[in-house]
Amino acid sequence: MIGDYWKAVATLVGIIIGAGVLGIPYVVAQSGWILGTIIIVVVGVSFIFLNLYMGEIVLRTKEIHQLSGYIERYLGQKGKLAMAFSMVVGIYGALIAYLIGEGQTLSALLPFSIPPLMYTILFFAITSFIVWRGVKSAGTAELVFIIVMLAVIGIIIGAILPGMNVSYLMQFNIDNVLMPLGVIIFAFISSAAVPEMHELLIKKKKLYKKALITGSIVPIILYTLFSAAVIGVVGLDNFEAMSPNDRIATIALAQHSFPVLGTFANIFAVLAMFTSYIGLAVGLTEMYEYDFKWKRKYALLATLGVPLIFVLLDLSSFITVIAVTGGIAGGIDGILIVLAYWKARLGGDRRPEFKVKSPLWISYVVLALFMFALLQQIALLLI
Repeated sequence: MIGDYWKAVATLVGIIIGAGVLGIPYVVAQSGWILGTIIIVVVGVSFIFLNLYMGEIVLRTKEIHQLSGYIERYLGQKGKLAMAFSMVVGIYGALIAYLIGEGQTLSALLPFSIPPLMYTILFFAITSFIVWRGVKSAGTAELVFIIVMLAVIGIIIGAILPGMNVSYLMQFNIDNVLMPLGVIIFAFISSAAVPEMHELLIKKKKLYKKALITGSIVPIILYTLFSAAVIGVVGLDNFEAMSPNDRIATIALAQHSFPVLGTFANIFAVLAMFTSYIGLAVGLTEMYEYDFKWKRKYALLATLGVPLIFVLLDLSSFITVIAVTGGIAGGIDGILIVLAYWKARLGGDRRPEFKVKSPLWISYVVLALFMFALLQQIALLLI
């Protein structure tokens, strides 16, 4: 039987590693793998501190809340509304990306001459029925899928690394150094898992800090190796020759590596986006229904209709959606958590089992990173 510690680690890793990993290789290739890896490490380490800050907030609070509840406890109603806005933007961005990604991936995977948009509509119809029924994935199934997902990514990395073209990794473009930032932040967003981990370790709180650190480090290593493997096979020029919605890592692998490996990777991508889409859509529907007291039919219409309109009107691409979502939703999350952490250290109502032992200036650096990411994406949208 898997222990509570590893369940907690798996919970964090499972929330972190999702569709974002499929966008990382292309944006990292734009800046160059070396510069991109530096961004991965900087953002990843920032999220280690952010998750530890969130963990300390949880431990300094007697009452048990979810993410928005903790933010309200220390930043008031305005903080709660800002977090709710961030969650809505983040979920909508992910749903749009999944609709686009599923259409492109199914089109690459299946041997039928059907436009990707038709696969998107088919995916939308199937998942809408499931969301309408209110079906959620069982916890055990989620844990099994996380293990399978990590195994698949490990196989891809192991199969590709020995034969990759090292020269593709040596390309360097300082002008695009910040290009990967939004996508990489999207790929690390995970704060909602921190309260869930606390519930799993409620009787083993001494393991909480260790689980947060372990679960935050695994994606840094995996993203670094996965981007190296994909870029080492595909290369920036081949990425750029593809259409914007084909620059998904698994589609690129299918076109430029072993066909069997590409098929295997695309099956993984389809399953990963399928389960994530359902979970997020059910969660957003219930938020509208329970928190905002909307009738279920309007909650479903708002949840499912908005992303479909974006896709049908071809308003964005897979990479662009997750970059904007990461910069805005991830930026707001990071800012709110750092501010709540400062307040919790002064106004918490219990003694925490651990304190983040780091100089105060580190929290200022983390805050500055997320403020910069937010402002960068707002500026890009206005240009």
